[in-house]
Amino acid sequence: MNKLRVLLIDDEIMIREGFKRLFDWEAHDCEVVGEAADGMEALAKIDSLNPDIVIMDINIPIMNGLKVIQTSRIKHPDVAFVIVSGYDDFSYCREALRLQITDYILKPVNYEEFGSCIDNLKIALFRRESSKQEDRHEERTILGITRYLQEHLDEEITLYVLAEQFHLNPQYISQLFKSEIGVNFLAYLTNIRMERAKKLLLSTSLSISDISEQSGYGDYRVFTKVFKKTEGVTPSQYRRDFLDRQ
Repeated sequence: MNKLRVLLIDDEIMIREGFKRLFDWEAHDCEVVGEAADGMEALAKIDSLNPDIVIMDINIPIMNGLKVIQTSRIKHPDVAFVIVSGYDDFSYCREALRLQITDYILKPVNYEEFGSCIDNLKIALFRRESSKQEDRHEERTILGITRYLQEHLDEEITLYVLAEQFHLNPQYISQLFKSEIGVNFLAYLTNIRMERAKKLLLSTSLSISDISEQSGYGDYRVFTKVFKKTEGVTPSQYRRDFLDRQ
């Protein structure tokens, strides 16, 4: 993970300088990329700098810190906010928690405790990023698998065939179907095979046997049985019902 980008927001320049000079950001894999002295400037800097972490006082001019967080959440839901305030007030803490801030630290700042806060935050952000990358990988994988199914629907397809094709564990592929699509592999495969069969029944004059093969069923009797179970009628009756409505 690259260095975390930090934005400092406080109307007191001495506080901002203290954070920059008295805390070893480098040792905690962070870098201060900017600072702001009021709420409007804070919003602009969050937009332009896209920080990972915002260290901010609540009591800042023009727009208070809580309002800044509430407004920023709309466009920047992943930014982590750490409030540093001189107010040990329950109402502030309650509102801050409602806005899902990462931590609430009182002034004067204990930089050792602050370091622990940053380290914990770094771990949390790393886990979140890893989870997002894993989710993106799973989405790409299931997209590739479903595309493969559509292109090879007339062939014998099992979890083991897919596992060999995509160099994955069959159980992992099975879990992907449940987590990404919401149905098990066999149900998904049967569904797309039935959709192809219905399309062929209504748009071609192919025999039931040919449609069975093109839909992935080598035995038309098995195909007919599955079709009737799924659609409530045989393939032939499905075609006749359609033609009768024309």
